[in-house]
This record gives sequence, structure tokens and C-alpha cells, in this order.
Amino acid sequence: MMNRRTFLEQSSRTGLAALALPILPTQDSMSDLTIQKIESFTDDYTTIVKVTASDGSVGFGQMAPYNNNITTQVLHQMVAHHFLGKDPYEASALADRAIEINYKYPWSFVSRAVAGVETALWDLRGQVEQKGVVELLGGHRDPIRVYGSSMRRDITPQEEAQRMARLQDEQGFTAFKIRVGKPVGHNEDQWPGRTEEIIPTVRKQLDNSTELLADANSCYTADKAIEVGKQLQEHNYYFFEEPCPFWELEWTAQVNDALSMRIAGGEQDNDPAQWQRMLRMNAVDISQPDICYLGGLSRAKRVAEMAQAEGKTCVPHSANHSMLLLFTMHLYNAIDNPAPFLEYSIEDILGQDWFLNMYEPTIKVEDGKIRIPDGPGWGVQVRQDWLEKADYQISET
Repeated sequence: MMNRRTFLEQSSRTGLAALALPILPTQDSMSDLTIQKIESFTDDYTTIVKVTASDGSVGFGQMAPYNNNITTQVLHQMVAHHFLGKDPYEASALADRAIEINYKYPWSFVSRAVAGVETALWDLRGQVEQKGVVELLGGHRDPIRVYGSSMRRDITPQEEAQRMARLQDEQGFTAFKIRVGKPVGHNEDQWPGRTEEIIPTVRKQLDNSTELLADANSCYTADKAIEVGKQLQEHNYYFFEEPCPFWELEWTAQVNDALSMRIAGGEQDNDPAQWQRMLRMNAVDISQPDICYLGGLSRAKRVAEMAQAEGKTCVPHSANHSMLLLFTMHLYNAIDNPAPFLEYSIEDILGQDWFLNMYEPTIKVEDGKIRIPDGPGWGVQVRQDWLEKADYQISET
């Protein structure tokens, strides 16, 4: 019988490989270990997942934040039994199978649930081998340059420019991202004239040595996106993110063809075939896979490799300071085609601190850079007091 690996190797020669992500090489098997327990700890924002192996080794991962009560139900009802009793070193293959076997259901919540287990398995392996995940991936712990990412559209252009200048002085950021348009806005602005004002205002406040980026969150039709993109080009912005509804790849490809600046996108996408299509049609120059949306670290790394094969860079999506930021740091330092900087939300710096008591040590910017914590696995300790306050569920063999 032809196995999946043989099928993909053969189909790659016939053009069918675009239908599936290539499987990573099988990790060295540790056949005396099996996954015994999958536990979830849920608060109002996110869910931490704890995996325990047959020898008592444990690892911690996390699902994507928000609506995580739904994702937790999906984990225990539809996902966990596809991991229990299996080899914890087979994180990549197990994640793929858990998503594929749920093919009749929309992949978003399934992929989010799978990511919680898959990231915990990487931490478990790191604990067993006493290595950081980045080292398991063949990467390094060098400091990572970050861009300060604004999440706000309720702020005036002048206020946005001023707070970015302040953060630059205080923490040494050398790049920032602003928000333009309105999320899925059908060409509407957050308020009339805001986009046309904020683009030059922030550039005027921060000189040309500071890289600036802009995110439209699926706001524009192709023609309007090109109009906004030309203004961004005029003021020397580095990239334009998700200019059109992310599912309208042909529109985004039109924008990329019309502009000389870089187009970024893909954070929402968890369908491997869509990723193949996006990259091959040149819809984006910079791929932005989200580890927790896509189904885990292994799948996000493969997207980066797909982008590299098409001559494109990658900056994994990390829009908050939950454990997602940790996962993304390890991935960023293990890929061969990173963009020059990683996303780092400035909202959490300025008071939205729901993540602060989740793990320690927390990640802080110094001279515009962040560092992967020392230690095995993800390099942090999930706080016991956070776990004790969370809603608890367990699936076990």
C-alpha cells in the first residue's frame, strides 16, 4: 500500500503536491514514550495545554487567544484522542493527521486546538533533551530585531506618532507598524481622512532611518488598495499588509503587481492549498503564518520553507505577548528566510497586560531587540498560580 510520504513524493512530480504541505522529515522516534494526558487550563483570554508522557515528562503549549472556550471544547471532543497513546516525538505527523481527519469541519478551530497540543509536544521534547526548541530546529538564540506593532485605530494620527516616538526613545525600536483603513471595511476609513493623515504624520515624526509598515486588515478593493499603497510608497513604507480581504487573492496579486513596495499577508490562512496558491501567484512577498492559527510550529515552519522555495521571506505573525510570542521567536531564529524584524505588540507594553501573569520570565525589548529566554523547551515557566485559577479539563488514555 502506498503511504502518505510516497504519495506526496510521487505527486510532486505530477503537480498534485500543491494540494498538501510536504511532510517534514520524520523526527527521531522515541518509541518507549507515549502521550498519556492532555490537560487544558482556560481563562478569559487563552488556553494553556499541558501534555504528559508515559515517563512523567511534561510540556506546555497554547492555543490561539480569544474564543478559546470554543477551541477547548474542540480539543477534548475532536482532537485529543488523535494524540493520546502516540509517540510525542511525532508532533508534525500527528498534527497533520488530527487536522486531516477532521476534514468535514472548518479548519480554524480544529487547527487552533491542534496547535495547543503540538506546541506542548515541542516543549516536552525540549525538556527531555534539555535543549531549546530553537536548537531542536537547528536555529540559534541571537537577539531578534522587532517592530513595534500598533493595534489601534481609535487613536489620532498625531497621538500615534507621538507614542511611537516615545517608545523609540525608551526602548530603541527601529521599526513600527500603523493601522490604516477599517477591518474588512469595504473601502471605508475608521473615520474620514484618517488614513491619508496618519501615513505622512507618522513618517514626519520618525525619520527615514525608522522602517514603517502599514496593515489594512482586509479593508480595500484592489483599486483602492493601490491608491493607498502609492501613498505608502511615497512616504517610504517598508510593507503593506493584508491590503485586500485575505480570501481575495487575485485582488492582492493585482496590488502586488501594481506597486513596487512589498506586500505581506497570510496570517489568517490555515489551508495548505491556499498557501501554495498564494505564494505561486505572487500575491505576497512576505509570508506571515501564525503558529496558533495554522496548527502548530511544524506546519508554520513548512510555510516558511514554501515561501523560501518561491524566493520570498517570512515574518511569522505574533500580535500579542502570550506564549505565541515565544513560539514565534523560536521559529524566527530557525528559518533561513526571515524578514528583517519580528512583530511585537506595543499595546501590551502600554497596559493591556492580560498575558503578564501567564509565564516567566516575560519578554522585554532592549535596544529594539528581544531575546529567547535561556533554558530548555520554550525557555519559560508557566506560572502555577495562573494554572490554579483557570478552568480545567483533561483527556487521558
